[in-house]
Amino acid sequence: IFQNTLLAAAASTTGEDIAGGELWTWGLNDNGQLGLGDTTNRSSPVQVGSLTDWATVQAGRQFMCATKNDGTLWTWGKGTSGRLGHGNDDSLSSPAQVGSLTDWSQISATENSVMAIKTDSTLWTWGDGGAGVLGNGEAVDKDSPVQVGSLTDWSKVVAGKGTGWALKTDGTLWGWGYNNQGQLGQGNTTANSSPIQIGSATDWQYLGGGSRQCFAVRDGGKLFTWGEAENGALGSGATTDRSSPV
Repeated sequence: IFQNTLLAAAASTTGEDIAGGELWTWGLNDNGQLGLGDTTNRSSPVQVGSLTDWATVQAGRQFMCATKNDGTLWTWGKGTSGRLGHGNDDSLSSPAQVGSLTDWSQISATENSVMAIKTDSTLWTWGDGGAGVLGNGEAVDKDSPVQVGSLTDWSKVVAGKGTGWALKTDGTLWGWGYNNQGQLGQGNTTANSSPIQIGSATDWQYLGGGSRQCFAVRDGGKLFTWGEAENGALGSGATTDRSSPV
């Protein structure tokens, strides 16, 4: 779900990673983001095509990205800033495969860009590159997937609003992009266009992201949060932003 305007679901699942199933969408559809071949809004779930091999799905702002059981990657909706990854800025009202590779394992959509991990544990990003959100050392839009560095030890990636966070296989935690409310966890509000390690701990187990805040669990079950605290979003009992994990 993204900002209460778009929902996507795979049948018979409530989890993030599934065995595969039907894809259903509903809500706002002004840019064809429902994948139904038109721009008509829907107030009830409608199946996207008739295939039953969808594995995961993520919603960004007015676009979607999804993987299938065969490891292929598909996107549709608003194409501005190259967020669909097809080498252009064209919008699409039906799912279209991104390239021909079959090794995509995890995806996460932020406002105008996408972050993904392949089966070889490499990290890839594309779309709006403002403030270095793509993590490739630049602040330039990319209309096709671009590898972030050359490392092969990424295990999970989560996209926030202009910020990315990721775990490595060694249990370290990394962040990049916007940092106006301390969401990079560095003790400051300086943006970074390349991944930087958050602290020195090597026992991070799970990672989740909000719009401008990050949530992570360390070995032993301790929960840490940082970033924007408006409305008590960090769960710390306060409404003061935190620029380091608490």
